[in-house]
Amino acid sequence: MALHWFSPPVPVRTEGSGSTRKVSNAEAAAEELLKWTSHGLLWNLAVHVCVAVIADEMEPEECRKAFLAAAKEEGLVLCSSD
Repeated sequence: MALHWFSPPVPVRTEGSGSTRKVSNAEAAAEELLKWTSHGLLWNLAVHVCVAVIADEMEPEECRKAFLAAAKEEGLVLCSSD
């Protein structure tokens, strides 16, 4: 299965360990979202967009935008990557 890449990566602080992860594809974004303990309004949208991108129904850049918005909502973005 091919990964659905986007650029630039979204640097986030991971929950639990507090380490940094640069998320650069829809599969990694979905994996990271599922680890979050808090699920804001934008989290739900980001999960749906990730699934749509993985199913080749949307473009990877849409996943990046949705993931970035959800990470900002949760205060997990390490720096602005707009």
